[in-house]
Amino acid sequence: QVKLVESGGGTVQAGGSLRLSCTASGSGFASAMGWFRQAPGKEREFLAAFGWTVGNKYYGDSVRGRCTISGDKAKSTVYFEMNNLESEDTAVYYCVAGVLYYEDYVGIRPDYWGQGIQVTVSS
Repeated sequence: QVKLVESGGGTVQAGGSLRLSCTASGSGFASAMGWFRQAPGKEREFLAAFGWTVGNKYYGDSVRGRCTISGDKAKSTVYFEMNNLESEDTAVYYCVAGVLYYEDYVGIRPDYWGQGIQVTVSS
C-alpha cells in the first residue's frame, strides 16, 4: 500500500501560479507519480506524470507549456507547478502513484490515489 499526502492548493488569483506537493509513504511500490484533476461535470483530466527511474516527464495536452512536474527521490515527493492560472483551472487536483502509461494518453496508470486537494482560481 502507498499513502499519498498532498499539500498546497487553496485559492489562487487568476494569472498567478500554483505549486502542489505530494509525498508518498508505505510498503507498496510505484515507479511513477503524477497528477490528475477533475472539475464538476467534466471528465477526469490527466495533467502530468513523473517516472522515478530515469526522470521522464509527461504532460497533458490541456496544460502542456504551463506546468512543470519534478521529483525529489530522497523525500519521495513530487511537485507540480502551473502558471498563468485561469478560472477554468478550478478543480480538485489528485496526486497519484502507479506506472507510466502509453495507451490512450501518455502519462500514468494510477494504482494509488491521494485524497484530492481543491484549487480555486479567483477572477
